Amino acid sequence: MAKESTIDKQRIKAMKEGRDQKAHEHFVQYAPVWLVTEEPALNIDTLYFNIVFHHPQYGWVNRRYAYDVVTDVLYHKGQQLIDEEKALEIQTKEPYIKASSINSVQAYGG
Repeated sequence: MAKESTIDKQRIKAMKEGRDQKAHEHFVQYAPVWLVTEEPALNIDTLYFNIVFHHPQYGWVNRRYAYDVVTDVLYHKGQQLIDEEKALEIQTKEPYIKASSINSVQAYGG
């Protein structure tokens, strides 16, 4: 794999900062939320990433998103259910967005 240039590192940092600003307002309703993967696609100015959270109807889900830097738009790309064992493993890590407790049915907006 090619070594990242300083410019690429700066672009990736800016992509993450833009994603964080856009994502927080949307993901706070799901808190706590764990960021489990992120993959920058510099050639198309997009940051792909996955989050995990507890959905009140479906249980633990792993959702895929794409953040388009140019348009400042967050795209939902799908979700998969994950089992309790995997969820417990993920919960040992620091959450991306913290909450005092797992979201309730009434807290979920969509």
